[in-house]
Amino acid sequence: MSALPFKILPVVAQAPERETSFSHWGEDVKRILCVRLDRLGDILMTTPAMHALRTSAPNRHITLLTSSVGAKAAPFLGDVDEVIAYDAPWHGSTPGAAPSADLAMQRRLDAGRYDAAAIFTVYSQSALPAAMLCYLAGIPRRLAHSRENPYGLLTDWVCEPEPHGGVRHEVERQLALVAKVGATCVDTRMRFDVPTGARESLAVHLSARGIEPEGPWFVIHPGASAPSRRYPPERFGEVAARLARETSWPILLTGAAEETPLVREVMACAGPAARARLHDLSGELSIGELAALLESTTVLVTNNSGPVHLASALATPVVDVYALTNPQHTPWQTEQRVLFHDVECRWCYRGECPQGHHRCITGVSPSKVAAAALDLAASRHPLRGAPAGVDAASVTAPLTS
Repeated sequence: MSALPFKILPVVAQAPERETSFSHWGEDVKRILCVRLDRLGDILMTTPAMHALRTSAPNRHITLLTSSVGAKAAPFLGDVDEVIAYDAPWHGSTPGAAPSADLAMQRRLDAGRYDAAAIFTVYSQSALPAAMLCYLAGIPRRLAHSRENPYGLLTDWVCEPEPHGGVRHEVERQLALVAKVGATCVDTRMRFDVPTGARESLAVHLSARGIEPEGPWFVIHPGASAPSRRYPPERFGEVAARLARETSWPILLTGAAEETPLVREVMACAGPAARARLHDLSGELSIGELAALLESTTVLVTNNSGPVHLASALATPVVDVYALTNPQHTPWQTEQRVLFHDVECRWCYRGECPQGHHRCITGVSPSKVAAAALDLAASRHPLRGAPAGVDAASVTAPLTS
Protein backbone atom coordinates (compact mmCIF):
# COMPACT_ATOMS: atom_id res chain seq x y z
CA MET A 1 0.00 0.00 0.00
CA SER A 2 3.00 2.30 0.02
CA ALA A 3 3.20 2.44 -3.76
CA LEU A 4 0.52 2.83 -6.36
CA PRO A 5 -0.29 0.00 -8.77
CA PHE A 6 -0.73 2.54 -11.57
CA LYS A 7 -0.33 6.17 -12.46
CA ILE A 8 -3.06 8.51 -13.58
CA LEU A 9 -1.69 9.49 -16.94
CA PRO A 10 -2.36 12.55 -19.04
CA VAL A 11 -4.75 11.71 -21.81
CA VAL A 12 -2.90 11.46 -25.09
CA ALA A 13 -4.12 13.56 -27.98
CA GLN A 14 -6.66 11.91 -30.22
CA ALA A 15 -6.82 12.39 -33.95
CA PRO A 16 -8.37 15.86 -34.37
CA GLU A 17 -10.18 14.80 -37.55
CA ARG A 18 -12.36 12.58 -35.35
CA GLU A 19 -13.71 15.54 -33.42
CA THR A 20 -15.81 18.50 -34.42
CA SER A 21 -14.35 21.97 -34.49
CA PHE A 22 -15.43 23.54 -31.23
CA SER A 23 -17.57 26.63 -30.97
CA HIS A 24 -16.93 29.21 -28.28
CA TRP A 25 -19.84 29.47 -25.91
CA GLY A 26 -19.81 33.20 -25.46
CA GLU A 27 -22.15 35.79 -24.02
CA ASP A 28 -24.95 34.71 -26.37
CA VAL A 29 -25.12 31.38 -24.53
CA LYS A 30 -27.27 32.31 -21.56
CA ARG A 31 -29.32 29.22 -20.74
CA ILE A 32 -27.34 26.00 -20.35
CA LEU A 33 -28.71 22.55 -19.62
CA CYS A 34 -26.22 20.39 -17.69
CA VAL A 35 -27.08 16.71 -18.02
CA ARG A 36 -25.74 14.44 -15.25
CA LEU A 37 -28.12 11.51 -14.75
CA ASP A 38 -26.24 9.88 -11.88
CA ARG A 39 -25.99 9.93 -8.09
CA LEU A 40 -24.66 12.37 -5.49
CA GLY A 41 -20.95 11.66 -5.89
CA ASP A 42 -21.02 12.03 -9.68
CA ILE A 43 -22.92 15.30 -9.41
CA LEU A 44 -20.45 16.69 -6.88
CA MET A 45 -17.54 15.76 -9.12
CA THR A 46 -19.25 17.77 -11.88
CA THR A 47 -19.71 20.93 -9.81
CA PRO A 48 -16.34 22.46 -10.82
CA ALA A 49 -17.29 22.11 -14.50
CA MET A 50 -20.72 23.62 -13.86
CA HIS A 51 -19.03 26.47 -12.00
CA ALA A 52 -16.80 27.05 -15.03
CA LEU A 53 -19.85 27.16 -17.31
CA ARG A 54 -21.68 29.51 -14.94
CA THR A 55 -18.85 31.99 -14.47
CA SER A 56 -17.31 32.09 -17.96
CA ALA A 57 -19.89 34.58 -19.22
CA PRO A 58 -22.20 37.00 -17.40
CA ASN A 59 -25.81 36.30 -16.47
CA ARG A 60 -25.82 32.61 -17.23
CA HIS A 61 -28.64 30.35 -16.06
CA ILE A 62 -27.77 26.72 -15.27
CA THR A 63 -30.39 23.96 -15.24
CA LEU A 64 -29.33 20.54 -13.95
CA LEU A 65 -31.07 17.54 -15.50
CA THR A 66 -30.41 14.63 -13.16
CA SER A 67 -31.88 11.52 -11.58
CA SER A 68 -34.54 11.76 -8.88
CA VAL A 69 -31.84 10.69 -6.39
CA GLY A 70 -29.36 13.25 -7.66
CA ALA A 71 -31.97 16.02 -7.62
CA LYS A 72 -31.90 16.00 -3.81
CA ALA A 73 -28.46 17.64 -3.97
CA ALA A 74 -29.47 20.49 -6.26
CA PRO A 75 -30.73 22.91 -3.56
CA PHE A 76 -27.22 22.93 -2.10
CA LEU A 77 -25.42 23.74 -5.35
CA GLY A 78 -24.96 27.47 -5.69
CA ASP A 79 -24.27 27.36 -9.43
CA VAL A 80 -27.54 25.55 -10.21
CA ASP A 81 -30.57 27.78 -10.77
CA GLU A 82 -33.07 25.06 -11.58
CA VAL A 83 -33.23 21.27 -11.36
CA ILE A 84 -35.23 18.79 -13.42
CA ALA A 85 -35.51 15.22 -12.13
CA TYR A 86 -35.49 12.54 -14.81
CA ASP A 87 -34.86 8.83 -14.36
CA ALA A 88 -33.65 8.06 -17.87
CA PRO A 89 -34.32 4.56 -19.21
CA TRP A 90 -30.74 4.23 -20.49
CA HIS A 91 -29.52 4.51 -16.89
CA GLY A 92 -31.45 1.42 -15.87
CA SER A 93 -33.37 3.08 -13.06
CA THR A 94 -36.87 2.76 -14.54
CA PRO A 95 -37.28 -0.70 -16.06
CA GLY A 96 -40.51 -1.04 -17.98
CA ALA A 97 -41.35 2.68 -17.84
CA ALA A 98 -43.64 4.00 -20.56
CA PRO A 99 -42.08 6.05 -23.39
CA SER A 100 -44.64 8.76 -22.68
CA ALA A 101 -42.44 10.03 -19.82
CA ASP A 102 -39.50 10.44 -22.18
CA LEU A 103 -41.62 12.24 -24.76
CA ALA A 104 -42.92 14.53 -22.02
CA MET A 105 -39.33 15.30 -21.00
CA GLN A 106 -38.45 16.15 -24.60
CA ARG A 107 -41.34 18.62 -24.67
CA ARG A 108 -40.31 20.12 -21.34
CA LEU A 109 -36.76 20.68 -22.52
CA ASP A 110 -38.06 22.19 -25.75
CA ALA A 111 -40.08 24.66 -23.70
CA GLY A 112 -36.94 25.58 -21.73
CA ARG A 113 -35.42 27.33 -24.75
CA TYR A 114 -31.89 26.35 -23.82
CA ASP A 115 -28.99 27.79 -25.79
CA ALA A 116 -26.71 24.83 -25.10
CA ALA A 117 -26.47 21.46 -23.38
CA ALA A 118 -23.40 19.98 -21.70
CA ILE A 119 -23.77 16.22 -21.29
CA PHE A 120 -21.59 14.76 -18.54
CA THR A 121 -20.87 11.03 -18.41
CA VAL A 122 -18.28 8.65 -17.04
CA TYR A 123 -16.12 7.17 -19.75
CA SER A 124 -18.09 3.89 -19.87
CA GLN A 125 -21.44 5.60 -20.41
CA SER A 126 -22.71 6.63 -23.81
CA ALA A 127 -23.76 10.25 -24.17
CA LEU A 128 -25.77 9.55 -27.32
CA PRO A 129 -29.20 8.86 -25.77
CA ALA A 130 -29.03 12.17 -23.89
CA ALA A 131 -27.69 13.85 -27.03
CA MET A 132 -30.69 12.55 -28.99
CA LEU A 133 -33.05 13.91 -26.33
CA CYS A 134 -31.40 17.33 -26.49
CA TYR A 135 -31.38 17.24 -30.30
CA LEU A 136 -35.11 16.50 -30.41
CA ALA A 137 -35.68 19.29 -27.87
CA GLY A 138 -34.12 21.73 -30.31
CA ILE A 139 -31.14 22.70 -28.17
CA PRO A 140 -28.75 24.16 -30.77
CA ARG A 141 -25.39 23.46 -29.08
CA ARG A 142 -24.67 20.01 -27.64
CA LEU A 143 -21.35 19.09 -26.00
CA ALA A 144 -20.20 15.65 -24.82
CA HIS A 145 -17.54 12.96 -24.89
CA SER A 146 -18.38 10.17 -27.31
CA ARG A 147 -16.48 7.11 -28.43
CA GLU A 148 -18.70 6.64 -31.49
CA ASN A 149 -19.07 9.26 -34.18
CA PRO A 150 -22.23 11.12 -33.10
CA TYR A 151 -22.71 12.78 -36.49
CA GLY A 152 -25.38 15.46 -36.02
CA LEU A 153 -26.33 14.57 -32.46
CA LEU A 154 -23.43 16.58 -31.05
CA THR A 155 -22.32 19.95 -32.34
CA ASP A 156 -19.25 19.88 -30.06
CA TRP A 157 -17.86 16.36 -29.96
CA VAL A 158 -14.88 15.38 -27.81
CA CYS A 159 -13.59 11.99 -28.90
CA GLU A 160 -13.55 9.62 -25.91
CA PRO A 161 -9.91 8.82 -25.06
CA GLU A 162 -10.34 6.74 -21.90
CA PRO A 163 -9.15 4.33 -20.72
CA HIS A 164 -6.62 3.41 -23.43
CA GLY A 165 -5.34 6.96 -23.81
CA GLY A 166 -4.89 7.35 -20.06
CA VAL A 167 -7.33 8.10 -17.25
CA ARG A 168 -8.17 11.24 -15.36
CA HIS A 169 -9.94 12.03 -12.16
CA GLU A 170 -13.63 12.55 -12.86
CA VAL A 171 -13.35 16.23 -11.92
CA GLU A 172 -10.53 16.75 -14.42
CA ARG A 173 -12.45 14.89 -17.11
CA GLN A 174 -15.44 17.21 -16.87
CA LEU A 175 -13.33 20.35 -16.58
CA ALA A 176 -11.49 19.34 -19.75
CA LEU A 177 -14.82 18.84 -21.51
CA VAL A 178 -16.20 22.32 -20.84
CA ALA A 179 -12.81 23.91 -21.53
CA LYS A 180 -13.31 22.87 -25.16
CA VAL A 181 -16.05 25.51 -25.46
CA GLY A 182 -14.15 28.17 -23.53
CA ALA A 183 -15.47 27.53 -20.02
CA THR A 184 -12.63 27.55 -17.50
CA CYS A 185 -12.16 28.52 -13.86
CA VAL A 186 -9.24 28.91 -11.48
CA ASP A 187 -11.04 27.52 -8.45
CA THR A 188 -11.59 23.82 -9.17
CA ARG A 189 -12.97 22.82 -5.76
CA MET A 190 -16.09 20.71 -5.60
CA ARG A 191 -19.01 22.66 -4.18
CA PHE A 192 -21.77 22.07 -1.67
CA ASP A 193 -23.40 24.85 0.36
CA VAL A 194 -24.36 23.83 3.90
CA PRO A 195 -27.41 25.80 5.05
CA THR A 196 -27.55 27.32 8.51
CA GLY A 197 -30.78 25.46 9.24
CA ALA A 198 -29.05 22.13 8.66
CA ARG A 199 -26.33 23.04 11.14
CA GLU A 200 -28.95 23.99 13.71
CA SER A 201 -30.99 20.81 13.29
CA LEU A 202 -27.82 18.71 13.41
CA ALA A 203 -26.93 20.32 16.75
CA VAL A 204 -30.28 19.10 18.09
CA HIS A 205 -29.49 15.52 16.96
CA LEU A 206 -26.06 15.63 18.59
CA SER A 207 -27.16 17.28 21.82
CA ALA A 208 -29.81 14.58 22.27
CA ARG A 209 -26.94 12.09 22.40
CA GLY A 210 -24.76 14.16 24.69
CA ILE A 211 -22.33 15.04 21.89
CA GLU A 212 -20.77 18.50 21.82
CA PRO A 213 -21.66 20.09 18.45
CA GLU A 214 -18.17 21.60 18.25
CA GLY A 215 -16.57 18.13 18.14
CA PRO A 216 -14.18 16.48 17.75
CA TRP A 217 -15.50 13.14 16.48
CA PHE A 218 -14.95 10.46 13.89
CA VAL A 219 -17.58 9.43 11.35
CA ILE A 220 -17.71 5.92 9.90
CA HIS A 221 -19.93 5.45 6.86
CA PRO A 222 -19.90 1.70 6.08
CA GLY A 223 -22.25 1.64 3.10
CA ALA A 224 -21.73 1.98 -0.65
CA SER A 225 -24.13 1.61 -3.56
CA ALA A 226 -22.12 -1.22 -5.15
CA PRO A 227 -21.30 -4.43 -3.22
CA SER A 228 -17.84 -4.51 -4.80
CA ARG A 229 -16.94 -1.32 -2.91
CA ARG A 230 -18.09 -2.34 0.59
CA TYR A 231 -15.45 -3.02 3.24
CA PRO A 232 -16.86 -5.82 5.43
CA PRO A 233 -18.85 -4.70 8.49
CA GLU A 234 -16.73 -6.79 10.84
CA ARG A 235 -13.67 -4.90 9.57
CA PHE A 236 -15.35 -1.55 10.20
CA GLY A 237 -16.24 -2.86 13.65
CA GLU A 238 -12.56 -3.52 14.35
CA VAL A 239 -11.71 -0.02 13.13
CA ALA A 240 -14.30 1.48 15.48
CA ALA A 241 -12.96 -0.57 18.40
CA ARG A 242 -9.40 0.62 17.72
CA LEU A 243 -10.48 4.28 17.50
CA ALA A 244 -12.41 3.91 20.75
CA ARG A 245 -9.33 2.52 22.48
CA GLU A 246 -6.97 5.22 21.20
CA THR A 247 -9.15 8.32 21.73
CA SER A 248 -11.97 9.55 23.91
CA TRP A 249 -13.92 10.94 20.96
CA PRO A 250 -17.44 9.93 19.92
CA ILE A 251 -17.66 7.73 16.84
CA LEU A 252 -20.74 8.47 14.72
CA LEU A 253 -22.05 5.97 12.19
CA THR A 254 -24.07 7.19 9.22
CA GLY A 255 -26.07 5.64 6.43
CA ALA A 256 -29.45 5.67 4.72
CA ALA A 257 -32.44 4.17 6.50
CA GLU A 258 -32.05 0.92 4.57
CA GLU A 259 -28.45 0.71 5.83
CA THR A 260 -29.46 0.66 9.51
CA PRO A 261 -28.97 -3.13 9.76
CA LEU A 262 -25.45 -2.69 8.33
CA VAL A 263 -24.65 0.07 10.81
CA ARG A 264 -25.91 -2.03 13.71
CA GLU A 265 -23.82 -4.96 12.56
CA VAL A 266 -20.74 -2.73 12.61
CA MET A 267 -21.60 -1.61 16.13
CA ALA A 268 -22.08 -5.20 17.27
CA CYS A 269 -18.73 -6.20 15.80
CA ALA A 270 -17.02 -3.33 17.62
CA GLY A 271 -17.69 -5.13 20.90
CA PRO A 272 -19.12 -4.04 24.25
CA ALA A 273 -16.07 -2.01 25.29
CA ALA A 274 -16.52 0.39 22.37
CA ARG A 275 -20.29 0.40 22.13
CA ALA A 276 -20.89 3.21 24.63
CA ARG A 277 -18.92 5.55 22.37
CA LEU A 278 -20.72 4.59 19.15
CA HIS A 279 -23.76 6.52 17.93
CA ASP A 280 -26.10 5.30 15.22
CA LEU A 281 -27.31 8.18 13.01
CA SER A 282 -28.44 5.99 10.11
CA GLY A 283 -31.72 7.08 8.56
CA GLU A 284 -31.89 10.20 10.73
CA LEU A 285 -30.07 12.83 8.70
CA SER A 286 -31.17 14.74 5.63
CA ILE A 287 -28.54 15.39 2.99
CA GLY A 288 -28.08 18.90 4.40
CA GLU A 289 -27.63 17.55 7.94
CA LEU A 290 -25.17 14.93 6.72
CA ALA A 291 -23.18 17.70 5.07
CA ALA A 292 -23.27 19.73 8.29
CA LEU A 293 -22.01 16.68 10.17
CA LEU A 294 -19.16 16.03 7.73
CA GLU A 295 -18.28 19.73 7.68
CA SER A 296 -17.40 19.46 11.39
CA THR A 297 -15.99 15.93 11.32
CA THR A 298 -12.34 15.47 12.20
CA VAL A 299 -11.92 12.42 9.93
CA LEU A 300 -14.38 10.45 7.80
CA VAL A 301 -13.68 6.72 7.44
CA THR A 302 -15.58 5.07 4.62
CA ASN A 303 -15.64 3.12 1.38
CA ASN A 304 -15.49 4.84 -1.97
CA SER A 305 -18.98 6.32 -1.81
CA GLY A 306 -20.97 9.54 -2.06
CA PRO A 307 -19.90 10.79 1.39
CA VAL A 308 -16.25 10.73 0.23
CA HIS A 309 -17.09 13.35 -2.37
CA LEU A 310 -19.31 15.31 0.00
CA ALA A 311 -16.45 15.39 2.51
CA SER A 312 -14.06 16.47 -0.24
CA ALA A 313 -16.36 19.36 -1.15
CA LEU A 314 -16.28 20.41 2.51
CA ALA A 315 -12.48 19.99 2.92
CA THR A 316 -12.89 17.22 5.51
CA PRO A 317 -10.05 14.67 5.78
CA VAL A 318 -10.97 11.23 4.44
CA VAL A 319 -9.75 7.68 4.94
CA ASP A 320 -11.05 5.90 1.84
CA VAL A 321 -10.90 2.09 1.72
CA TYR A 322 -10.71 2.14 -2.03
CA ALA A 323 -11.91 -0.83 -4.05
CA LEU A 324 -9.87 -1.02 -7.24
CA THR A 325 -12.95 -1.12 -9.47
CA ASN A 326 -11.91 2.12 -11.17
CA PRO A 327 -9.24 4.78 -10.61
CA GLN A 328 -11.19 7.99 -11.36
CA HIS A 329 -13.21 8.61 -8.18
CA THR A 330 -10.72 9.18 -5.36
CA PRO A 331 -11.10 12.09 -2.89
CA TRP A 332 -10.49 15.48 -4.48
CA GLN A 333 -8.50 18.36 -2.99
CA THR A 334 -8.76 17.33 0.64
CA GLU A 335 -6.42 15.58 3.08
CA GLN A 336 -6.75 11.88 2.37
CA ARG A 337 -5.49 8.39 2.92
CA VAL A 338 -6.51 6.09 0.08
CA LEU A 339 -6.02 2.47 1.14
CA PHE A 340 -6.12 -0.57 -1.14
CA HIS A 341 -4.54 -3.95 -1.75
CA ASP A 342 -3.25 -4.35 -5.28
CA VAL A 343 -4.77 -7.20 -7.31
CA GLU A 344 -4.38 -8.45 -10.87
CA CYS A 345 -8.09 -7.93 -11.50
CA ARG A 346 -7.91 -4.19 -10.74
CA TRP A 347 -10.09 -1.80 -12.76
CA CYS A 348 -12.90 -4.29 -13.32
CA TYR A 349 -15.54 -1.52 -13.37
CA ARG A 350 -17.99 -3.97 -11.79
CA GLY A 351 -20.62 -3.47 -9.13
CA GLU A 352 -20.15 -7.08 -7.99
CA CYS A 353 -16.66 -8.51 -7.46
CA PRO A 354 -16.22 -10.77 -10.53
CA GLN A 355 -13.79 -12.99 -8.61
CA GLY A 356 -15.88 -13.08 -5.45
CA HIS A 357 -12.91 -12.42 -3.15
CA HIS A 358 -12.94 -8.61 -2.74
CA ARG A 359 -9.20 -8.76 -2.05
CA CYS A 360 -8.58 -5.20 -3.18
CA ILE A 361 -10.32 -4.08 0.03
CA THR A 362 -10.24 -7.13 2.29
CA GLY A 363 -6.46 -7.08 1.90
CA VAL A 364 -6.45 -3.81 3.87
CA SER A 365 -6.24 -4.56 7.59
CA PRO A 366 -8.47 -2.71 10.08
CA SER A 367 -5.32 -1.69 11.96
CA LYS A 368 -4.09 0.17 8.85
CA VAL A 369 -7.45 1.91 8.46
CA ALA A 370 -7.52 2.98 12.11
CA ALA A 371 -3.88 4.09 11.96
CA ALA A 372 -4.63 6.25 8.94
CA ALA A 373 -7.59 7.87 10.71
CA LEU A 374 -5.52 8.53 13.84
CA ASP A 375 -2.70 9.96 11.75
CA LEU A 376 -5.03 12.43 10.04
CA ALA A 377 -6.76 13.26 13.32
CA ALA A 378 -3.47 13.96 15.11
CA SER A 379 -2.70 16.72 12.63
CA ARG A 380 -5.90 18.55 13.63
CA HIS A 381 -6.54 17.76 17.30
CA PRO A 382 -4.42 16.50 20.21
CA LEU A 383 -5.16 12.83 20.78
CA ARG A 384 -5.29 11.04 24.11
CA GLY A 385 -1.90 9.32 24.19
CA ALA A 386 0.19 8.45 21.17
CA PRO A 387 -1.62 6.59 18.38
CA ALA A 388 0.22 3.30 18.40
CA GLY A 389 1.28 1.86 15.11
CA VAL A 390 0.76 4.93 12.96
CA ASP A 391 3.08 4.84 9.98
CA ALA A 392 2.07 7.56 7.56
CA ALA A 393 4.27 6.21 4.79
CA SER A 394 2.44 2.90 4.85
CA VAL A 395 -1.03 4.37 4.61
CA THR A 396 -0.70 7.40 2.40
CA ALA A 397 -1.58 6.50 -1.14
CA PRO A 398 -3.18 9.42 -2.95
CA LEU A 399 -4.36 8.15 -6.31
CA THR A 400 -4.97 11.62 -7.67
CA SER A 401 -4.11 15.27 -7.35
